[in-house]
Amino acid sequence: MKYAKSWALLFASAMLAVSAQAQKSASDGIAEYRAMLADGNPAELFEAKGEDLWKQKRGPKNVSLEKCDLGKGPGVVKGAFVELPRHFADTNKVQDLESRLVSCMETLQGFNGAEIAKTAFGRGEQANVTALATWIAAESRGMKFNLPNSHQQEKVMYEVGKRLFFMRSGTHDFSCASCHGEDGKRIRLQDLPNLTKNPGDGIGFAAWPAYRVSNGQMWSMQLRLNDCYRQQRFPYPLFGSDATVALGAYMGVNAKGAENIAPAIKR
Repeated sequence: MKYAKSWALLFASAMLAVSAQAQKSASDGIAEYRAMLADGNPAELFEAKGEDLWKQKRGPKNVSLEKCDLGKGPGVVKGAFVELPRHFADTNKVQDLESRLVSCMETLQGFNGAEIAKTAFGRGEQANVTALATWIAAESRGMKFNLPNSHQQEKVMYEVGKRLFFMRSGTHDFSCASCHGEDGKRIRLQDLPNLTKNPGDGIGFAAWPAYRVSNGQMWSMQLRLNDCYRQQRFPYPLFGSDATVALGAYMGVNAKGAENIAPAIKR
């Protein structure tokens, strides 16, 4: 009996080791797959389109976006992405990159911001906003996230985002934290980063916008968050909502020091 127990314990230990090695191999395989795909990331096409849209005179006013202030002064793009969302004095709101771009398109070019916000993702001016966001994100590639969090509204949005992150609701009683609230979680072969802290360089908040290989689409952070709500069986919060901006503020502040690799490539 003594020997039987010893062999049972040895067998169980061996199985745990094999299981751990298999998981590690799966993660390594996915990482290698992404690295190979990154050599020809289709996001580069969206980057080129975004740069062209930034410089192109468009809209009812026939003006470019080159005087748009993304937080570092009119027309300054480099370094802006890794400091968003942030408070803007002219709108007196905390805005993320996409909602700020819509404000600039409205004030500088004469577009109807409300109509752009209502347009379906991937269509019309929404597709242009995604391309612009892709290029602007790429201009800060390799830089570290350092969101400002000193203005009262920035502090409020961070706290609202934190509450939303942990709020359980919907038909499945899910929250953002159900998947991204602790270390070591995975779904199928997909590692789930812990977004309550800095998850590491190029992970989570520091990887979007990203090109989705599975559906051949370019996804901004706004679309990523809307789809997370869909997966939780929540209603869509809609483009540029306070909820998505607050979640961006929460994750962005938590990602301080993480290196931006956006636009990345995802499965």
